[in-house]
Amino acid sequence: MNEGHPVQALWCDPADGVVARIVRALGERQLHAARTAVLVPYAQLMAVARGMWARCGSPGFVPRFETTHNWARSAGGFLPSGYDIAFDMARDLVTAQGLLAQSGFQAERFALAGRVVELAYQLAPLASAVAPEVRGSDWAQGASKVADAGSESEWFRIESALIRVAVAWAANSGYATDVLLRDAARSQVDALIVLEGFQTDPLTQALCALWGDRAIRIPLVPADAPPSAAHAHVALDPEDEAQLAAACVLQHLAEGRAPVALVATDRALTRRISAQLSTQGVVTHDETGWKLSTTRAAATLMSALRACAHDAATDQVLEWLKSGAEVDVFAVQALEMRLRREGVRDWQAWCALIARSDKPQDESLRTFTATIETRRAPMARARSLAEWHRALRELLTAGEQWEALAADFAGAKVIAALWLDADAHGEEDEFPGGRHSLAEFTAWARDVLEDASFVPPAGDEAPKVSVLPMYQLLGRVFGAVVIPGCDDRSMPASPEPPGNWSAAQRLDLGLASREVLETAQRAAWAMATRNPSCDLVWRHSDASGEPVRPSPLVQALQLAHALQPGVDPRTPRDVAVTPTLRPTPSGALLPLTNVSTSVYEDLRRCPYRFFALRQLGLRTADELDAEVDKRDFGNWLHAVLGQFHETLRNAPTSDAQARATLLADTARDVTQTLGYSDAEFLPFAAAWPAVRDGYLDWLAKHEADGAVFVEAEPWKEQPLGTLRLVGRLDRVDRTADGQPFVIDYKTETASVTKERVKDPTEDTQLAFYAALVADDTLRAAYVNVGEKSSGTQTVEQPAVVEARDALVAGIIDDFARIAQGAPLPPLGEGSVCDFCAARGLCRKDFWEVTP
Repeated sequence: MNEGHPVQALWCDPADGVVARIVRALGERQLHAARTAVLVPYAQLMAVARGMWARCGSPGFVPRFETTHNWARSAGGFLPSGYDIAFDMARDLVTAQGLLAQSGFQAERFALAGRVVELAYQLAPLASAVAPEVRGSDWAQGASKVADAGSESEWFRIESALIRVAVAWAANSGYATDVLLRDAARSQVDALIVLEGFQTDPLTQALCALWGDRAIRIPLVPADAPPSAAHAHVALDPEDEAQLAAACVLQHLAEGRAPVALVATDRALTRRISAQLSTQGVVTHDETGWKLSTTRAAATLMSALRACAHDAATDQVLEWLKSGAEVDVFAVQALEMRLRREGVRDWQAWCALIARSDKPQDESLRTFTATIETRRAPMARARSLAEWHRALRELLTAGEQWEALAADFAGAKVIAALWLDADAHGEEDEFPGGRHSLAEFTAWARDVLEDASFVPPAGDEAPKVSVLPMYQLLGRVFGAVVIPGCDDRSMPASPEPPGNWSAAQRLDLGLASREVLETAQRAAWAMATRNPSCDLVWRHSDASGEPVRPSPLVQALQLAHALQPGVDPRTPRDVAVTPTLRPTPSGALLPLTNVSTSVYEDLRRCPYRFFALRQLGLRTADELDAEVDKRDFGNWLHAVLGQFHETLRNAPTSDAQARATLLADTARDVTQTLGYSDAEFLPFAAAWPAVRDGYLDWLAKHEADGAVFVEAEPWKEQPLGTLRLVGRLDRVDRTADGQPFVIDYKTETASVTKERVKDPTEDTQLAFYAALVADDTLRAAYVNVGEKSSGTQTVEQPAVVEARDALVAGIIDDFARIAQGAPLPPLGEGSVCDFCAARGLCRKDFWEVTP
């Protein structure tokens, strides 16, 4: 116990302490302590109050220290039934859907149910403070008037209708605390003593009115607490702020100031601090917890539901497969590698692709895909919630995830929140609600998990560090208080009131106004900063580098000179700066047989890049769910032009309109085959007509010069000593004199394409493609397919034969030197390094040390 702490005096001062005032009230009114109820502002204060009474109260019987909810629970059990607000999101969402269906929102009931529950939860404390016999009449009529404010737009009309539904629901619901408003409760308690906190509670006010002169109010907030200078710590960014706050906590513990209160102002920051403390062996006790939806157990369950959707992405299916206990790791890896190589984002597109494949090596993937579909198929049809519970349990059991969820503390909370443990709620067939599709059931599960909180289990020993909201510091003894997140975003001068109620509506309903909330926050802040040891922590900037200002509450302390600069409790360490040497690996033991244009391009641009990406085979995994970009448009265009020319060769026509129609039809077919939606492909679809017309104009001129299409995207191989040159050409034509004409499409700007052919020895691509063609003499060019006024144009490499011969000699020489053990240092510069996947391996950023 922290002797001399201001909270000790608040409770145990012989003259004016809270315990002394309760003792005097009992004596003056000749009240029996056992028949006296003392209401405290929050649940954690009940044990504190009992401890303080045992420490400095009168001997004999002890008053009943209660909260309103704890008192109601002990006075009589309450089971919600019918349309009662159960404060269980799983049940209340379904009830709200039923109420909306009865109110003319049958089609919109799933989308609007969450909003109705939100409104009802905000109105419930007001309704529960009214006697049941007048709640459905007088209070409901008065509360319904706020729905009439504003009806000039469709949004306001819908919002007004939802408010009326929520008011009717709250007014006609029973509440667990109704038992306290009955005569039986007053007959069992002779007096009611209310320890007032930072805000008044509607139900507590109603109870005081019912008890009349038998109700006694005692303020728990100290009115004249002595000031105490807090210590300020300013961090650089969120990560530094978490480390600094954790160091403050550790310092207080090391110096014997336990327990320490860690105020939760920013939930993400608080979890980061808890993780820092956990690495030092300090376990925090979180009194408020965090959203159940952020736990691994909830993520596992939701991944299973999302993977079973008819429009599931391949990423979602892979996430589900990887989270299962019964998983063929090698099969999943093979599936993922194939999906990333093919760039398939939609699972149904993959199922169609693998079903069409007749390759023998795809047989194992076909079997594995069929097994996955067997597990997904039963989740497709609509059903009642009770049937959904059974189906979800069967899905989780089939993947051996159910037992793992049930054994996990957070998993058990997920199961209970979603009513998957039907036995704990009675007969599961009695669960209300109509038929739900998978999307509707998934949305219901998501909303339930978003509303529920996960509070980690507390150990048997008294916690050394407690994570709690600032108002729960009231009346409790903490050796030190650490408040991170003291910036203007996490702790504004005036907190935002919950809900979308206007100021007039709040006044009419009796909801707490912004001014009331601001006053309560300032009172809690003043009490926190008057703790004998208090550290305030904030940061200069957020994770993106944007500047962050200290909270106005901190600025007020600075103006009042009530803030002292804190000393960083972290111990500095001197770390010698050691520059990284440039790597010079040898690739002699990693010979390559096949050499493509991209492989040799990597060698020419940066030998180390060639070593890392080509010889070692390291590569980044592309995102499956990435947005369609210019590269995707290029691949699409290559596929469209290739299919167009193949079709035109088999059914030739010189009619311009027929060619335009054929190219448009081909574009639609390729778009559908690649699985691009109209929405994501819209920017490129808008430019396509200009690109198409420009290309057809170019094609007519190209053919007028005597060029004839031969083949599209042919795979070519040419032996070169111990090497084999390989590659896929975009297109090969035949000129009027019989020479092959190698064409490579480009969608970049024309100026960039023209820059490529200025120096023949620097352009790898056309020279390499020329080497893949068996003919000694040939022509090669880039065809720049543009959408601007310049249209499509040919950018020919006139010295392609000389460039090819020089390239072949260079390939032979370079690979001979590699085989002899020549080093492969990182020589890339500029744009070559900006987007290089091997930059983190060569450590270029750490070669030199700037003093």
